[in-house]
Amino acid sequence: MQSRMMRRVLVVVLVGLSIVSGTGRGSAQTNKQPADDRRASVGDEPSDPGPIAKDISRVLKPAQIRAAMRKVADWESSRIADEPSQDWTFATLYIGMLSASETLGDPHYHDLVSKTAEHYGWTLGPRQTHADDQAIGQSYLWLYGEKPDVERIQPLRRQFDEIMLSPDDPAKPMWWWCDALFMAPPVWSGLAAVTHDSRYLDYMDQEWKVTSDLLWDPQERLFFRDKSYFDKREKNGRKIFWSRGNGWVMGGLVRVLEVLPANDPHRPFYVTKFLAMSEAIAALQGKDGLWRPGLLDGADYPYPEVSGSAFFVYAVAWGIDHHLLSAKRYGPVVRRGWAGLVSHIYADGRLGCIQPVGAAPGAYTPGASYVFGVGAFLLAGSEVDQWATGKK
Repeated sequence: MQSRMMRRVLVVVLVGLSIVSGTGRGSAQTNKQPADDRRASVGDEPSDPGPIAKDISRVLKPAQIRAAMRKVADWESSRIADEPSQDWTFATLYIGMLSASETLGDPHYHDLVSKTAEHYGWTLGPRQTHADDQAIGQSYLWLYGEKPDVERIQPLRRQFDEIMLSPDDPAKPMWWWCDALFMAPPVWSGLAAVTHDSRYLDYMDQEWKVTSDLLWDPQERLFFRDKSYFDKREKNGRKIFWSRGNGWVMGGLVRVLEVLPANDPHRPFYVTKFLAMSEAIAALQGKDGLWRPGLLDGADYPYPEVSGSAFFVYAVAWGIDHHLLSAKRYGPVVRRGWAGLVSHIYADGRLGCIQPVGAAPGAYTPGASYVFGVGAFLLAGSEVDQWATGKK
């Protein structure tokens, strides 16, 4: 086991060093922050993260759910309070912070995100067409919903209007990696919802289906991370489907479906995908309630992966809350999943077992914690809380 772990650690380090910056359609994917925005607080992997929290309950009751959320949110917010970022890593955290603020009734987390938006003048990241740099728009749209000042979406709308003028290149899909389906589509569909301009939704639908046609595996009902994984295999010979990559897709589906009216002609496509993925993911849940980095070869990975698992719990709980999934069938998935997630909270509030930035199943230690995983956890907590309280 130790030699296997050493090999995996070496692989993930080499992969991390080889990731290059992407600038638009078809460029090599980057999961790396722009040079002027790199922060140590994106995450770390201490050799000794301390003891696991003893004051957190796995019981699915509102008070216990909120206590776990607050502990994690407080720990993370103290680390990043003075370091705003437009990067996708933080964009995922920010939407989780906004959700936590609403669930916990605490403006502190909300204000942290609002200050970031004002710091950047409500602009997106530097790469105009790159999905990662559009992800922070989800927070801007949330804040616009609270206070519909046009300045909060004007830069976003101007940028998307320019993007729609560029012709598609069939050989270079806009969103060619599955992670992108969380980063960009909810911003496009959300902008359509608040402006009542269907062009943004039509554009999103077109690009989403291009990505789906490219990366969807109808047999496994999962998404390849990108086309370079079509012929790669796990040690057991099965296909490689990255837990967090598919978590991104399910989280993105939820955030698109949240703004699509029940009678919208686009909606059935996304509902069908959501139901298919929910069934596939439920069947792959581990005995500890969580999912391993490689979904089809869990036995080859020593630790569960909390960020992907959190997105699965978030999505399935949302599906129950919105009557797309049966509570009888999927309720146990949520219960086991939430219990598994909170078992990785440390005494100081650190949320562990989060795979670092990457593009495939990789190695990490139990104390590894990164902002995007915390964001996914807070989204999951908010949705699980709604189910536990009977809210919708």
